[in-house]
Amino acid sequence: MLQEKKSKRGTWIALGCVAALLILVMVLENTMQPTSMLFTVLKKGAVYALVAASLNLLNGFTGLFSLGQAGFMLLGAYTYAILTIPSADRESVYYLYGGSAVNFSLPELFGGGTLGLILGVLAALILAGCVAAVVAWLIGLPVLRLKSDYLAIATLGFAEIIRAIFQWDALGPVTNGANALKNFPTFSSFNIENANGEVVFRLSTFVPFLLAAVCIGIMVLLINSTYGRAFKAIREDEVAAEAMGINLAKHKRMAFCISSFFAGVGGGMFAMFANQAQAKTFTTSMTYEILLIVVIGGIGSISGSCIASFLYVAASEWWLRFLDTETYIGAFKVPFLRTGFRMVVFSIIIMVVVLFFRRGLMGDRELGDVARSLGRRLSGKGKKKEAVK
Repeated sequence: MLQEKKSKRGTWIALGCVAALLILVMVLENTMQPTSMLFTVLKKGAVYALVAASLNLLNGFTGLFSLGQAGFMLLGAYTYAILTIPSADRESVYYLYGGSAVNFSLPELFGGGTLGLILGVLAALILAGCVAAVVAWLIGLPVLRLKSDYLAIATLGFAEIIRAIFQWDALGPVTNGANALKNFPTFSSFNIENANGEVVFRLSTFVPFLLAAVCIGIMVLLINSTYGRAFKAIREDEVAAEAMGINLAKHKRMAFCISSFFAGVGGGMFAMFANQAQAKTFTTSMTYEILLIVVIGGIGSISGSCIASFLYVAASEWWLRFLDTETYIGAFKVPFLRTGFRMVVFSIIIMVVVLFFRRGLMGDRELGDVARSLGRRLSGKGKKKEAVK
């Protein structure tokens, strides 16, 4: 009974913290300059947090080493873009192929306007995740028989094949070939405008935070359920898990499909962030970025993946940007400061972090565990002081 009360209290505290964060983002967005680099970092960080959490669900909690995340993001991005490009813009977007094979737009099917936009975008993101999940189920039938490095190589190969297929000219009327898909609703589409078209209330940063928070919350609920405990049992010892009656094939496939679903949703959100969907964006290096975020945050920690996502994006896109600019002090040119030096320093920082935090920033702990540990320490010190008095 006491444990149940503590669990409920922890849930309410977590929900309160998420609500406070969303309110803070909304306030910052409507009080600061919209062109600030901070909002670019927050938007991309929210997308990467979702994708990193989905990869952690597979690699950290189930013990399956997959490198196909960029491929599932590509599927999600293209599904979202194809289903939401306005009918009036399809001819100009697909001009090289004489128009699009898909002649409808989900926001328009839902009646257009603000409500149509919201329902259409949500439906498109859900369908993006479903397409990724279905493809994951199909390739999981043969691929999930493999283990460790072999599984990673197979999923990496899948991601490259998907990228090549989506650039195939024969699929041009659907995917637009190697060209980018544009003109679909983005995060900025949710800004509230007056009759003159002027933005009166910005929601372009709030929306990705809200979507990522809901998706990550669902993953946390899954991890804390009986299915999540089965995933962890498979990670620790497959033989023992099977002896306890856990269906290994079923639960591995389930984890793979769920992870791919959220990666697909993340891909759709990435397209909204980038204002376009193009296959060449979803390269192997993107998968490595996501994997690096998971390792830095802590394998088996959703909180760690979220924190590491924002730190990674901020460091690579913002904080170290000055290192790419040639600087003079009088007539003296500061050595090394030139285009590309930022990534050299960033790589060194990553190496130092990995060396000193071998289990990642959070290890396998969540923010709630850290808060409880800190609370016990503080209460213990208080009791010691009282005992001394």
